[in-house]
Amino acid sequence: MRPTNLVARPERGRVFERRRPVRLSDTDAAGRLRLDAIARYLQDVATDDVADNGAGSIDDLWIVRRTVLEVVVPFAGDESVDLATWCSGVGSAAAARRTSVAGDAGGLAEAETVWIHLDREQHPARVSERFLATYEEACGGRRASTRLALPDPPAHAERRAWPLRSTDVDVMGHVNNAAYWHAVEEAFVGGLAAPLTAILEYRASIDPGETVELWRSGDGMWLVVGGETRAAAAVTGS
Repeated sequence: MRPTNLVARPERGRVFERRRPVRLSDTDAAGRLRLDAIARYLQDVATDDVADNGAGSIDDLWIVRRTVLEVVVPFAGDESVDLATWCSGVGSAAAARRTSVAGDAGGLAEAETVWIHLDREQHPARVSERFLATYEEACGGRRASTRLALPDPPAHAERRAWPLRSTDVDVMGHVNNAAYWHAVEEAFVGGLAAPLTAILEYRASIDPGETVELWRSGDGMWLVVGGETRAAAAVTGS
């Protein structure tokens, strides 16, 4: 088993746990749990955690800035997964969330997602004292960094159209963060056997009706609109 490079589960502070089944729609033709399905699990367990502890409010909006996903052991035949999630860092208007995904047949993935906190006008807003009181102990003083690290696409990258679907768009009126992982699955089809590390960075939203291109070069992938990179991804193996 390859050790994860992400922050370990805290000895103190809040850790939220949930079990969910692996559905047919979550796997590919070979039975592998897809990355976009794992991304939905991460999103859902974060929402469940906040609903369970009451640390959020109707005015809270969170958007993903960056996700690091390490598939340590492949999910093959796992019928359910246990998710454990906790805060791994806090910034003035951001927070990092670590999540461990363990399958009942031995599959294992570790993830960290950095979220930016927004107000109702979708501007960055300070996290609340109630949020800090709930999560700060688990993060152990670590800061959540919103800095992006992936490069811009090279001019020679292969390009193709990436048509948007109405089902990609969520209540905020933008393409949902988990839908970007569909493009990662497509760009790296046949090359996603575990162990692997996948990074996805969100630079700007993609809106309904925009013309999107998928660019690919080596271990990098980009979603580009009118020459502007809206998201960047990288997938590397063991």
